[in-house]
Amino acid sequence: MADSTLWWLLAGAAVAVELLTGTFYLLMLAIGLAAAALAAHLGLSQPAQLVVAAVIGGGAVVGWHFIRLRRPREEPAQANRDVNLDIGETVHVTRWHPDGTASVKYRGAQWTAVPLAGSIPVAGPHRIREVVGSRLVLEPLQEA
Repeated sequence: MADSTLWWLLAGAAVAVELLTGTFYLLMLAIGLAAAALAAHLGLSQPAQLVVAAVIGGGAVVGWHFIRLRRPREEPAQANRDVNLDIGETVHVTRWHPDGTASVKYRGAQWTAVPLAGSIPVAGPHRIREVVGSRLVLEPLQEA
């Protein structure tokens, strides 16, 4: 069996395992294996093929790792607008109860609301920051 065939089979196996596990890093390693297959087609020696696979695959893994580090962290699902479309909507709080909660009407139903940690509970317009269970976590809107 030719060296290039072995490298292509290994690259295909890495892609198949990535599809089963969802580990994106395996695709980066598959790129290195495919580069080694191309090196074999060019007639490079086996040690050179291994170096190509290691440098290209390892470089892709390291590069992807640094790209992921630069991305902003995703918010948890209860505070992520992509998951819960209520995030960012506004409600009006008429008064806060002594226990630190409020009852607000939102989407045709009564909801229990709590203030965002560190914010002072005041009556008026508020923005929904999180939905935790059946409670809305609110932050007061700054009035201009």
